[in-house]
Amino acid sequence: MTGIFILAIYIGIFVGAFFIVTKVIAKATVKDYTSLKTVTFGDESAVRPNRWAGIISILTLFFIWGMFTGSALLPKFLHAPAPYAGTTEFTYTVEANGERDDATVTVIVHPREEETDPLEVEPGDGFAKNDSIAIAQWRSGLVRVDKNDEISKKDGAEVVAINGKPIERGQKVKIDNGTVTLSDKGTPNFAPYKGWQMEPLYLPAPEVVWKRTLKVLSEGFRNFTLWEHLGYSLFRVIAGFLLGALVGIPLGYAMGLSNWFRGWFDPIVEFMRPVPPLALIPLVIIWFGIGEVGKIILLFLAALWIMAIAARSGVSGVNISKVHAAYSLGASKWQIMRYVIIPNSLPEIFTGARVAMGVCWGTVVAAELVAAEQGAGMMIMVASRFQNTDIVILGIILIGVIGFGIDMLMRMAERYLVPWKGKG
Repeated sequence: MTGIFILAIYIGIFVGAFFIVTKVIAKATVKDYTSLKTVTFGDESAVRPNRWAGIISILTLFFIWGMFTGSALLPKFLHAPAPYAGTTEFTYTVEANGERDDATVTVIVHPREEETDPLEVEPGDGFAKNDSIAIAQWRSGLVRVDKNDEISKKDGAEVVAINGKPIERGQKVKIDNGTVTLSDKGTPNFAPYKGWQMEPLYLPAPEVVWKRTLKVLSEGFRNFTLWEHLGYSLFRVIAGFLLGALVGIPLGYAMGLSNWFRGWFDPIVEFMRPVPPLALIPLVIIWFGIGEVGKIILLFLAALWIMAIAARSGVSGVNISKVHAAYSLGASKWQIMRYVIIPNSLPEIFTGARVAMGVCWGTVVAAELVAAEQGAGMMIMVASRFQNTDIVILGIILIGVIGFGIDMLMRMAERYLVPWKGKG
């Protein structure tokens, strides 16, 4: 239910922002008619990201994050319903030897990080005695009501009602601020209302992640600074990617230009392409050990097949009329390769390089699982073992930001080196 509500909020913000930006802001700004052009398939230069859409998209993600974590960065009226905290109570009815008696259970629901003792309550009259219990938010607790009752379960006592509502073993009754379930052994189990906010153990608020970021920046993590961790990961990714490109691009060209190379290597490439790099970890460990070489080899294999297929596709996609035109002008095979094949295949190669770099960044976490002492992936895995979710999120964000930055640099290089892309 919460997931559907989050999706509805996201869609609502998207639709609202779309109409505001395209209908209101666009009409209020001066149009640049020189930028208008016919958009055709493959003409990426005809489409530019809307800056407003990008800004609102990022703010929306942070807004939803803060909304469902009770972030102090947002006013409270924007918070999703929080888990219950406070004091509540319910009455249970015990039947024993043909007689019934009622008693009250007082429940204190407290934040997880605060230790709280149950309240002291008067036992009351009758064979069923009043009880109290302290439960942390998002948790549930068994109320062992027969411990202080005069007649216990061993003597035949049985809980038959909660707040006057009949209940049997395995059934649940809704009460104020939570629910009471009668266990298979006849013990009431109280679960406070959890609300719609995420438990900090699973998703801390943005400001918590920011504080942890500052702490890791100043103190480091496991004897290495944050920059050292990121530097090692970046080195591994770039080394593996470059090796994959150095081998994959010539292999792709050979497959695109030679029937023999195509027939020889195509089964291998197409066989290895769908194999996820994670499946190769055991073999990489056996063959290359757990050192730095093994990690780089794994990233090399992650990039190799992507780059080979991109280069092969780039060569196969060259317009044959350009090749014929070059031949008619007396060009040699090497001149056709230099002035026709390579320039026209570069757009596909750059696209493959961006995909390969993304896959390498996704694989570096797995590569650093094996006996790594530094790296962003190592940070994530070690933090997950100790349930340090804030460090896990920090590592994910940093990997995403660096990956996005590299992708931006590759796009800039593509615009500079391949200005003819999308222009026929």
